[in-house]
Amino acid sequence: QLHLAESGGGSVQAGGSLRLSCTASPNIHTTEVLGWFRYPPNKGREGIAAISPEGFDTYVADSVKGRFTISQDNAGTTVYLQMNSLKPEDSGMYYCATARNVGPWYVVQTYNNWGQGTQVTVSS
Repeated sequence: QLHLAESGGGSVQAGGSLRLSCTASPNIHTTEVLGWFRYPPNKGREGIAAISPEGFDTYVADSVKGRFTISQDNAGTTVYLQMNSLKPEDSGMYYCATARNVGPWYVVQTYNNWGQGTQVTVSS
């Protein structure tokens, strides 16, 4: 079973930046995609970004396009979510997840393996 661990969350003021990391053990090369989701208070889980195991294909939700970037290291062991120009509505728990089978990257049910999450709080 692939183990995922998120880190890098914290509290920032609006306009600030954070970089989240998702460390995968052993690596993500046996998966179809790795995605980042967020779970704002009182809302459903929202797909934010995803990346293919080789890093060639990336996907970003319209709500964060131009502000968030997804990338990974060469070994496929860490996937990053760079978040700039943060807004209060970006607050929530952020999770990374991997999918064993092909499916829409932004759909929760595509993924079968989840990390424990990291909290992001953006104050106005």
